[in-house]
Amino acid sequence: METINSIKITISAICAALTALWGWFGWVVVAWIVFMLIDYATGSAAALRAGEWSSKTARDGIWHKLGSVAAVIVAAILDTVIGHLLSNVPGVELPFTYTVLLCPLVLVWYILTEAGSIIENAGALGAKIPGFLRKAIEALNDKVESAGDIDNDK
Repeated sequence: METINSIKITISAICAALTALWGWFGWVVVAWIVFMLIDYATGSAAALRAGEWSSKTARDGIWHKLGSVAAVIVAAILDTVIGHLLSNVPGVELPFTYTVLLCPLVLVWYILTEAGSIIENAGALGAKIPGFLRKAIEALNDKVESAGDIDNDK
């Protein structure tokens, strides 16, 4: 029981620190981490149920998650570089205050990707999935994709 309480306290402290440090952006990071954990757990459960679980596939899933962490870090660094460029280079201005742009888009894209995977896993576990939920995830994903599309003519 002591160990469980320590884990709960640690998780609560990490969530509080992220949200205190980054505000709304911290909650997006927390949501992404939670979605990754749920996706990994439901994917493993679905594979176990189907009799297809393997440690190699599980490790590949972890490597995949690590790759997405690297992509988010790159987006965060780029946001920082762009912010410093706009603040410190004379003549480079935007009509709004730039804080972050790329990292939240990347995080939301990953959250929606994880949500789609969780829904697939839930279906593989035998849960009925409402069609409107699938459509909502797809529509949101399309919006995020188009928001980050430089060639978007809209």
